[in-house]
Amino acid sequence: MATVPDAAVPVAAARREGVLAWMARNPTIVLGSAILVLLAIAAVLAPWLADDPLSFEPINRLKRPSETFWFGTDQFGRDVYSRVVYGARISLVVGICVAALATALGLALGILCGYYRRVDAILMRVMDGMMAIPSILLAIALITLMKASLFIVIVAITIPEIPRVVRLVRSVVLSVRAQPYIEAAVASGTRGMRIMVRHILPNTIAPLIVQATYVCASAILTEAGLSFLGAGTPPEIPSWGNVISIGRTFFQIAPWIIFFPGVFLAITVLAINLVGDGLRDTLDPRIARRM
Repeated sequence: MATVPDAAVPVAAARREGVLAWMARNPTIVLGSAILVLLAIAAVLAPWLADDPLSFEPINRLKRPSETFWFGTDQFGRDVYSRVVYGARISLVVGICVAALATALGLALGILCGYYRRVDAILMRVMDGMMAIPSILLAIALITLMKASLFIVIVAITIPEIPRVVRLVRSVVLSVRAQPYIEAAVASGTRGMRIMVRHILPNTIAPLIVQATYVCASAILTEAGLSFLGAGTPPEIPSWGNVISIGRTFFQIAPWIIFFPGVFLAITVLAINLVGDGLRDTLDPRIARRM
């Protein structure tokens, strides 16, 4: 029977202590991540944790929260708990997809703008024009031009988020481009693409990760706002915004229809912001030194 070497025991203990010390130094990341993991698990296991969110049972309409219906029912007799659990799928998918798309496109455009002055003069004016339009109005305009679907909602929310990422990456690239080692690489004849990938790109990762968390939270709120206004996901797709929109008419007699999806929406956005704030404090060397 194989035995663990004595030297491996202190190493494993040191690693556990290191992990515990890191968790103690970053409680916001731990708390926010724990909430998001629980929400993700609930979203993935929704078919086993909840009933059909589209099942109509008029005999159970506007039932108060009870042991049978934990979050009550709406005006059509649909279980609000089931609709909230399935709604987590929509919110998380929209947030993650928008954050990934906006970050990837904003990173590529921001590096080009920061490194090539001619591209910057043209492309940044386009970004400034897009930022002059309120994001939710631009999203509504894009959705009205096409048939409403989850994919169209993701695209419509992504486009207004790209200029913010571009401006962030551009500012980082401009500061890095002025460094002596970049000038030495240019003077030695290194190609621009190699400089951008090898020297400039790594410097944008830390602020970009933090920005991605804020984009994710903003996308979830925007999707809920669009669904509340009737311009988001179709009514047959349960989302927190749709549930709140349908329940606003019955708010005085059945406030639970709005209360529970609103609470989950707030908790989700709060958890993402906690992770973003914790990552900012961890990845920013100036803040880390002060702490």
